[in-house]
Amino acid sequence: MKKFLMVLGILFLLGAVGVFALSKIDFNRMNASNYYLQITEDGVQHETKLDDGSVMNSYSYKLDATNADGETLPLEFTAQKNLRKDAYLKMYVKNGDEVSSYDEVKFEEIPEKAQEKLK
Repeated sequence: MKKFLMVLGILFLLGAVGVFALSKIDFNRMNASNYYLQITEDGVQHETKLDDGSVMNSYSYKLDATNADGETLPLEFTAQKNLRKDAYLKMYVKNGDEVSSYDEVKFEEIPEKAQEKLK
């Protein structure tokens, strides 16, 4: 009985740690390459009509991004809102050119070689 309760306690602990890890880990950013870009134009608006009759807007962008080594890559991505002009973004890229996520960053947070390309 003692061993059963110990095994049950360990399984509960592993489950709790697993749930906590799943809630804190962003799988969209895991194993992704980082590229940087500046929003220079408004996105192209797309309207999608949902089943309940409401309309959802999204905005698509096609911009060149630069990594920390200064290599440039054209990226296509969408956002749920029209992004602020002149904002700098850190793009998380997987499978060559697939944007999985992004964050707005300050110019000073961008690596030096990428800063030179973005000026």
